[in-house]
Amino acid sequence: MKRVASNLVGAVIEAWQEVRIHKTRVMLSLIGVAVAVCAITTVVGLGAVAQQATVEASERSGGRAASLSLFVSMNDGSTPTEMPEIWRTALERYQIDYASRVVNNSQTVQFVDGAVPVQTIGVDPPYGTMHRITLEKGVWFTDEDQTRLAPAVLVNSIFWDRLSRPDLRTHPTVTLVGERTTTAVVTGVYPALSWETEPAMYMLADALTAITPVVTDPNLQFGPPSYELWVPVDVSEQLVTALQRDVQGALGSGASVQVNRQDYAAYMEGDPYLSLKLSVGAIAGLVLLLGALGLVNIALVTLKQRIREIGIRRSFGATAGRVFFAIMMESVVATVVAGIVGVIAAVLIVTSPLVEDFISQGQVTDFPPFPVEAAILGLVCATVVGALAGLVPALVAVRVKVIDAIRY
Repeated sequence: MKRVASNLVGAVIEAWQEVRIHKTRVMLSLIGVAVAVCAITTVVGLGAVAQQATVEASERSGGRAASLSLFVSMNDGSTPTEMPEIWRTALERYQIDYASRVVNNSQTVQFVDGAVPVQTIGVDPPYGTMHRITLEKGVWFTDEDQTRLAPAVLVNSIFWDRLSRPDLRTHPTVTLVGERTTTAVVTGVYPALSWETEPAMYMLADALTAITPVVTDPNLQFGPPSYELWVPVDVSEQLVTALQRDVQGALGSGASVQVNRQDYAAYMEGDPYLSLKLSVGAIAGLVLLLGALGLVNIALVTLKQRIREIGIRRSFGATAGRVFFAIMMESVVATVVAGIVGVIAAVLIVTSPLVEDFISQGQVTDFPPFPVEAAILGLVCATVVGALAGLVPALVAVRVKVIDAIRY
């Protein structure tokens, strides 16, 4: 074993010395290999960032995996008054920590240029974590906000712009106009989505219900509230069945109960960027092939100049296997070095702030680390290309007759 390791190290050192001697000849081919390895590694690395961006965007709309949606309506159009107690009982029974009511409403907000109806969503504090909502300014709702005399509101950037972007440390307020005119405190700002053009805001569900007059019950105008839960994926199917059974049993046949899984993972299958990865990977593979052909040509030309050297080695007892291995290792060592350069370049590209911002479009908060499998893939590709490029010259070197090589 020790002898094998010694021979391997010696062959690698010898191969590296030969590469250094002929570095000018192999440089152009190795540049092609390095570029191809960089392309393959970069595609895999950027794919991880792009996939994370897709996941986070999906989680903002549909919730994290697995998110369940519970919707209840009565056949006579009324709202079941028992739902708050049924909801609390279900959460305690199944020990669900992340759950939220969702109430869609509209509140008239007094701006400097006039009163405007603003889309308002009433939620519970866990909603922010469930939907991965990030704020530009301020903090998400906490349990302490439930006891505020002036309700807290989180507004989108469009809303904030219409307020002339006040400093949140000054506790800016807005007036909610209606039969129960209310002063609310802006405690946070979240980025508006690319397609949003109007102001919008979040309120706590209890605060929104408290300021909504009974005569303009939002349940009648916008429909009854829905309920969302974030549960482990492996028990999500069982919980769908259990919640459907429990809530339907508690409300009776006069109610319509729907429990569905709404997160992206329930509908998305496979890698959405697979076609892009395959396309760029095919192009990079072609570049690798061209680089390998260049290495083969250069290795054959170099081999003709070393025929006498190989003959002398054979005459002093070098076996065919040793010669074969030495010639092949020259290509392998060269391409591995090129592969390392390509991987380093890929890491610098993928982790560059400019590239991250371009790929994520501001939608990624948890950037994944550079995938180790991408670096391994790049080095494996470089090694395979080197082995294939060195195979033909090595076979030619082994077939050379000793006496002919010495006379060459």
